Amino acid sequence: TLHSSQGIQDLSIFLKWKPLSWSFGKNKISAYLIEGFSTPLTNYQVDYLPLTIGLGTTNTISSAMVDLQHKRFTITASAAYVWRSNVKIDRSAYYDTQMNLTDEVRMPNAMQYQLRTGWRSKYLLAEALLTNWTTLGGFDITKNNMPFPSNRMNFTNVGASIKYTLKQYTHLSLLAGTNFTVAGRNVGQTKAFNAGAFYAFYFKKPVKNNP
Repeated sequence: TLHSSQGIQDLSIFLKWKPLSWSFGKNKISAYLIEGFSTPLTNYQVDYLPLTIGLGTTNTISSAMVDLQHKRFTITASAAYVWRSNVKIDRSAYYDTQMNLTDEVRMPNAMQYQLRTGWRSKYLLAEALLTNWTTLGGFDITKNNMPFPSNRMNFTNVGASIKYTLKQYTHLSLLAGTNFTVAGRNVGQTKAFNAGAFYAFYFKKPVKNNP
């Protein structure tokens, strides 16, 4: 009786600011503040987990990141707080830990932590990743029931990613990665692969030094 979902999911916009950059010897430490916003682009169904393409929330994401580079070796740690809006489902009542006579679901906020380490050169970035997502509230999947949007969904992933920038055309980079869920609560133990391309738009041409 259930079928897969497909369609356009969400639009995300992020701003990143580097307030601190300190070099000493062959080491460099940088600190970043990142602010993001995401919202659904279509009215997709959110009440048929795990077959939905998203949770349908409008989010504000505040993140801090510290990056340490020693020669080509890097370690990056980040933490993000995610404020999530409530969502509406296509029924007039639902049960979480009590009966709710409404179509509006209160969505808990969440935290994301990530540790990355790897090799960074002018054209190649290769990293191993450890990611943790912790829902700040929610409830467990009830017996004889499907997952629900406001469930407590916690998970830890390990993975790897690679980004290669073309030497002949530095506007374009190729991306690939994978991750695997090693621990979780109310989530599936998934293995994921991704591939893509990254195109950089420069608003100011780099200044070339005279020989």
